[in-house]
Amino acid sequence: MFIVMITPECAPVAKVGGLGDVVFGLCHELELRGNDVEIILPKYDCMRYDQIYGLRQVYDDLWVPFYDRWVHCSVFFGFVHGRKCFFIDAHSERNFFNRGAYYGQHDDPERFTFFCRAALEFMLKANKHPDIIHCHDWQTGIVPVLLFDIYKNYGMTHPRVCYTLHNLKHQGVTGDFILRATGLNRPDYYLQPDRLQDNFNRAAANLMKAGIVYSNFVTTVSPSYAGEIRHTDLSYGLGHTLHVHGGKFGGILNGIDYDVWNPEIDGHIARRYGINTLQDKFSNKEALRHRLLLQHAYKPIVSYVGRLDHQKGVELIRDALFYSLANGCQFVLLGSSDERGINHYFWQLKQRLNDNPDCHLEIGFDEDLSHLIYAGSDMIVLPSLFEPCGLTQMIALKYGTLPVVRATGGLKDTVFDADYSDRPYHERNGYVFNDFNFQGLESAMRRAIGMWYSYPQYFRELMVNGMRYDYSWNHPGGHYLNVYEYIRDK
Repeated sequence: MFIVMITPECAPVAKVGGLGDVVFGLCHELELRGNDVEIILPKYDCMRYDQIYGLRQVYDDLWVPFYDRWVHCSVFFGFVHGRKCFFIDAHSERNFFNRGAYYGQHDDPERFTFFCRAALEFMLKANKHPDIIHCHDWQTGIVPVLLFDIYKNYGMTHPRVCYTLHNLKHQGVTGDFILRATGLNRPDYYLQPDRLQDNFNRAAANLMKAGIVYSNFVTTVSPSYAGEIRHTDLSYGLGHTLHVHGGKFGGILNGIDYDVWNPEIDGHIARRYGINTLQDKFSNKEALRHRLLLQHAYKPIVSYVGRLDHQKGVELIRDALFYSLANGCQFVLLGSSDERGINHYFWQLKQRLNDNPDCHLEIGFDEDLSHLIYAGSDMIVLPSLFEPCGLTQMIALKYGTLPVVRATGGLKDTVFDADYSDRPYHERNGYVFNDFNFQGLESAMRRAIGMWYSYPQYFRELMVNGMRYDYSWNHPGGHYLNVYEYIRDK
């Protein structure tokens, strides 16, 4: 099968969050299964060009309609750790992707709808007719609209579109000028409740809604999140649209790349280990303490790795820190925030705790250090307000680090409570709490810390249970191929 991914991210060359990891991991799995996969990305000036092999220009005469003019583009090709990637380079005074940042610009809707039009124009001119076009998040939601209302008239009648929702908090709500920009025009036609009209603002277009309405199948990144966004306010206004299109909607749990996240082969950690050499995990705990200047003591290490924002439960992360220190644990944090106030608060907290021998806050992100934290920690906290999928808990499980999570989204689908799960004991792998409050978090942490101190053999069994789980791309890859086959034959 010939599959084209149109996406704003692909790890490690253009990565902001889990979306980039998902695109890379899924593409790799699809290729292993014998499919021909190509990825189309914007050519950002801030990409990791050192992660692209053989980057070269392959097309120099791409003219893309935008508003009432044509924008000249070039297309580059290169391999990103074996994945075939095309990069759209726009020669425009608008400097669409030469901003030193991936997102967060005032004209993001225009930037990414231009990219969508350019990607389809390139596919048309290069005579690419894939079986499946797989689009990701609001940035590419306009693709199926352009494909079925414009490009099919130029001969692109073969492709079917799979559209994946990674986070409904960000939907690309914008003005009707986006219709003029892309050549769709006809605001009276498109700004209708059953098409692109935003469900809250009748004068606005919703790019994520466009993808839901016009694609052949819609997925999201875990089964529980699929239910939450249909039946709770986590839909951020798109619940009715998902209900109307429920016949072509489902949740497929993301996977992780065990070529990258695997303590048996990980070159970033102090000592490799597996289920049969679990005692070697302790060497990583000592290496983590040495690197972060923590005291060497008989205490568990509790950690947090990830963004610091309200979705991740930032107030509960802070509570987990102080609860750990007050209850015989050490605490390590690696993360930062796009919100200045949150970042400033944690910098202040870092200065306040700088001399504490049981605590280290690393504000920022360090890929190498993240591997050592997973390997050296005993527990990791993920008290998210909502979590579409989450990769952190699946990585932690592989490293024998017990997740303490809130029962939401993908966390609920992957972590099963040591005491209260209805699963048999050999399938339980962490600690789960339901209510988004201090009491819920502390209750789960109390049980986890108590198990570490009082019943080390049971704690070790939970570690082994987690390491046995297969959260690779093997199963999701098969599910996505089933979706592709289903829509290809329609």
